[in-house]
Amino acid sequence: MKEDFYEILGVSKGASAAEIKKAYRKKAIEYHPDKNPGDAKAEEMFKKAAEAYEVLGDPDKRAKYDQFGHAAFDGSGGFGGGGMNMDDIFSQFGDIFGGAFGGGFSGFGGFGSGQRRVKGSNLRIRVKLNLEEVAHGVEKKVKVRRKVQADGVTYKTCPTCNGTGQITKITNTILGRMQTATTCSTCGGSGQTIDKRPAGADAQGLIVEEETVSIKIPPGVEDGMQLKVSGKGNSAPGNGVPGDLLVAIETVEHDTLKREGDNLHYDLYISISEAVLGSSKEIDAIGGKVRIKLEPGIQSGKILRLRGKGITSLNGYGSGDLLVHVNVWTPKEVSKEQKEFFERMQNDENFTPKPEKSDKSFFEKVKDMFS
Repeated sequence: MKEDFYEILGVSKGASAAEIKKAYRKKAIEYHPDKNPGDAKAEEMFKKAAEAYEVLGDPDKRAKYDQFGHAAFDGSGGFGGGGMNMDDIFSQFGDIFGGAFGGGFSGFGGFGSGQRRVKGSNLRIRVKLNLEEVAHGVEKKVKVRRKVQADGVTYKTCPTCNGTGQITKITNTILGRMQTATTCSTCGGSGQTIDKRPAGADAQGLIVEEETVSIKIPPGVEDGMQLKVSGKGNSAPGNGVPGDLLVAIETVEHDTLKREGDNLHYDLYISISEAVLGSSKEIDAIGGKVRIKLEPGIQSGKILRLRGKGITSLNGYGSGDLLVHVNVWTPKEVSKEQKEFFERMQNDENFTPKPEKSDKSFFEKVKDMFS
């Protein structure tokens, strides 16, 4: 089971953004590879702290984590920070350390040199899911057109920045000499420029190829939720790292079932005779039809709860229920004989409303639904 992000950083769930940032900086400095050379455990702690900060340092991600836990970002498809490597960490969070290590690390494998590895751009796709796929989770195979390095392309050290990816300038001011570093405009910060470019490749030595990507979507996702498949975006030139594939979830409405959180709702319409005599009905449910029994004398507005027949919870805590709303259908037109029958029943004691204490009001039913 994955460790709690708050526990990794050593902060409470009510910690402010500033407290979270401060805690992450402390952990990152403590376990930084420059400070712990060859220490695999320290490197693992360094990665865990960065993964925790990636989520808790972003208000939207933090809100999802607080609501759904790790399931909001993880999954066997590699969503979220679980796929972070050293290049991800330094490209995203390098500036948070300030000058703690001489201001020189922003890439993996060259912490003191100032060399950085550029990350490729992210790609975004939209995936449509039906209600059954949402309920149980699904593996989708999608075709993605992404930029990759062309076969035969070679790179050389950028002559402008000497491979650092940055240009350092020293300016004399009334406060003394100030040093500033900006991204090299020649190589775009990669520290490398094209040496040999194959035919068909762009100025960065990249070509567009179509790739089939497998996306494992966990059960319980919601419309508008965004998942991440690490490393399946566009490649970066030279020794850069690829971007990510961002997957936006779009859910398709079911014909008869309506979702509310992890619960499903179904409107069942029955005739007056079925309400009086009782009946057996087949209704829609996830995965197929189910048959339910209606007791004689069932009232319109009755809610039947089929436990566990709803959506599997995103956080892994069981499943919701299927709530069947019984509606007695009153005919608008009746025959002469039917009209005479109901006229005779107007004063019949059996047809006089006699609600019992067990027959809850509309407001009580709504309260029960949300409790």
